[in-house]
Amino acid sequence: MTAVSTPAPLRIAVVGTADGWSTERLLDAVEAETGYRRLVEMHEVVLELGTGALRHGTLDLRELDGLIVKKIARRYSPAALDRVELLRYLEGQGVRVFSRPGAMYTLIDRLSGTVALQLAGIPMPETVVTESLELARAAVARMGAVVAKPLYTSKARGMVLLRAGAADLDEALASFAAANPVMYLQELVDIPGRDLGVVFVGGRYLGTYARVRAAGTWNTSTRAGGRYAAAEPSPAIIELARRAQAHFNLDFTCVDVVETPAGPKVFEVSAFGGFRGLLEACSIDAAAAYTKHAIAVLRAEGTHA
Repeated sequence: MTAVSTPAPLRIAVVGTADGWSTERLLDAVEAETGYRRLVEMHEVVLELGTGALRHGTLDLRELDGLIVKKIARRYSPAALDRVELLRYLEGQGVRVFSRPGAMYTLIDRLSGTVALQLAGIPMPETVVTESLELARAAVARMGAVVAKPLYTSKARGMVLLRAGAADLDEALASFAAANPVMYLQELVDIPGRDLGVVFVGGRYLGTYARVRAAGTWNTSTRAGGRYAAAEPSPAIIELARRAQAHFNLDFTCVDVVETPAGPKVFEVSAFGGFRGLLEACSIDAAAAYTKHAIAVLRAEGTHA
């Protein structure tokens, strides 16, 4: 009788933050599937070019079978790009990183992600990018109202609503430009009180949740009092989101879509969001789905028999 071999256990670590809700969800899911639990916080990682090691404490990350990135930094900044470079080195050493560092790199900088979406022909709200206060003022006057967005941000942090004719417009623009020399100004969209997070795992559609705007606010972020709700998007919205995320070849992504009178448009593609919204609004465990995907990929790519 031929013995049936049992696949060797996988060692998959999670990049995240020690007190992060989504990080803990992913750690729990990985441990449930593999029996292995390891959190890697990127500010604790060191690259030793002499030995070739990429270390987190006593662990050489090259010993891992895989690494799932849930949170690259507590706040987006140019430093997050450097952290992705360390992961790119690890990938070059043969460790499968989810999502691939090259794909994540493009999406940390809002402008980089926007350029990629525009070149792919994905409809977005009208956007102006400039370093000139005069041209920024003209853009606000033409569009009537804009949301000024930092290039490195999440959950609407640092975003400012600017309206044409406001008494403090010049002061607000100057203040924003002082912190954001490259000004990213996006037309304020007349949304139906919500926008959508359309989630994909390995390029396959997983589910959609809505972020519903709180009364008296202009954005749907939960930091501004927004709440999650279940959503059933049209086939056109799912197809638009699919096209947007397909350009980046991510293992996990949430595409932010807004429904407008002119049709659905994409705000951004994220390499890190989506867990809490799907679970709370739709009872879909994205952490479990992502873990199963990573394990399937590692098996298929021959990390273990």
